[in-house]
Order: sequence, then C-alpha cells, then structure tokens
Amino acid sequence: MTQFTDFGLAQPVLRALDEAGYQSPTPIQAQAIPPAMQGRDLCGIAQTGTGKTAAFALPILHRLSLSDRRAPRRGCRVLVLSPTRELANQIAESFSDYGRHLPYTNTVVFGGVTISRQERALAPGVDILVATPGRLIDLIERRSLTLEGVEILVLDEADQMLDLGFIHALKRIVRMLPGKRQSLFFSATMPKNIAGLAEQYLTDPVQVAVTPVATTAERVEQQVIFAHTGAKQALLAH
Repeated sequence: MTQFTDFGLAQPVLRALDEAGYQSPTPIQAQAIPPAMQGRDLCGIAQTGTGKTAAFALPILHRLSLSDRRAPRRGCRVLVLSPTRELANQIAESFSDYGRHLPYTNTVVFGGVTISRQERALAPGVDILVATPGRLIDLIERRSLTLEGVEILVLDEADQMLDLGFIHALKRIVRMLPGKRQSLFFSATMPKNIAGLAEQYLTDPVQVAVTPVATTAERVEQQVIFAHTGAKQALLAH
C-alpha cells in the first residue's frame, strides 16, 4: 500500500486526506488500516509521531460512512480511550479533520473542566467519544453515559495509560462494554502487562510492530545540549 487511495477508503475520507496534503501512508498506517477496515482486532506497536491516530481513525470513519445507524441516547458507537487530556484533544481534532465531509458526531471528555457541558453534549448520543478514563467513569456514575452501544474500542498509548495508574479504571470500563465489538490497541512498547491486556481483551488480533522496542521515533528531530545546572533555566527560556 503506497497511496491512501489503495485502501478502498470512502470518498469523503479520501477527499479530506487530499485537502490535508496526505498522500503516502506511514508504515503503521500501511499495516494497520487494511485489517482494521476488515473488522479485525488489532494490537499495534509504534512510537509517538509515527501516525498511529490516522491508523485507527481512518478505518473507523470508513466504517461509519457505510452505516446509517444512529448513536444511542447518552451513548456512543466508538470509544477512544486516551491517557491525557492533551492527547484526547489531539485525537478528537484528527477525527474532525479526517471526517470533515461525513455527517457524524464526536465529542471529547476529560477532567478539570465543568462536567455539565459534557453531559449536555452526550445527551443525544455521539458517534465517536474520545475520553480519559477518570472522566469517563465520572459520567457513567452520574448516569450521563452508557457504553452498551459501543461497536469499536480504541486504547491509545496503552503503555502510558498503565504508567499513569489507569489499569483498574480500564478493567472497569471494559467490563461495561459489549462482548461483541472490535478492539484496537496501540502502544509505543509491549511490556508484559500490555501483552496481558491484549491477550485478555482482543480476539484473534492482528499484531503490527513497525518500530523496534526502545528506539526513538525517526520522524522526530532530537538534540542534546550540555549545560551547567545554573544555566539550564536561561537556556530553556532561550
């Protein structure tokens, strides 16, 4: 797969990609998009900056484009779990960019902001919900959200999710999901606890690993500057 047009994605999605200047998929996209479009469960290992968001967002938007099913009230069809509010916002923005020509609804929820506004956004139901685990559970406990209608679960940055102590929240959330669903896990590394989660929650998954463990992301430029302790603050400001 050397072009996005090779995947058979819906025309509205291809149009948005063309407008954004996307032409050639990254390795993780090339390997993950076809099985995800087929409805397979997937465990993808690739570092930050390699295009993981599009690797799951494009197949999801393609699937939504083929169905006229509506999201249930106070529910969602796609649930994307993110460890931080910053990443959650980035993922939601990517869905908005790639799906700009599709009639779907999406919203993002995270802690640290007024929950009532998020409850109002969820009341009619949304197609895609991007959430941090803590705020998601808050909304469920307030009966402002149900997960009974979830068709696709995405766990992004799974290793960071566990590093931040969300393992118990994650297990609680997964127990509320329908047993019949598609699950897509993405992580920068594959420690034993991530492998255990994948084995527990994924059904006959496709395994995709495009970056060796413990290497840096090739698309991120990095520099090292040696400085005395007393000069670090001024150097950082500079």
